[in-house]
Amino acid sequence: MASYTHHLFVRGNVGEPGHKRGCCDPEGLQRLRDAFKIELKRRGVAARTRAYHASRLDQCEHGPVVVIYPQGIWYGRVTPGDVPRIVEETILGGEIVGDLAIDETCLNNPASPHRRGPAGSS
Repeated sequence: MASYTHHLFVRGNVGEPGHKRGCCDPEGLQRLRDAFKIELKRRGVAARTRAYHASRLDQCEHGPVVVIYPQGIWYGRVTPGDVPRIVEETILGGEIVGDLAIDETCLNNPASPHRRGPAGSS
């Protein structure tokens, strides 16, 4: 079997409603991860690409978050409706979906304008 070309880590935080850092999957149903699994299979790349539930990525303010390795691409505010486009453009096409990409300066940055609470806005 050939090695994997992509590993997708899909943040599925089940947190309290109204938590200051947000909640990616309040019902805990992992719909986003499942949408990736379905689309990867439909596109015929499930044998070489895996979608995993990630319990912690520490980018809550951008959630729901998907990170794709080994490319190191971080996507934020991802919905199940974005999944076909991510698979088509990133997994199959090797391109970054610009409107979903989290800017490098916002990752792990307490001063990020997207951060909730005392270190950032709202």
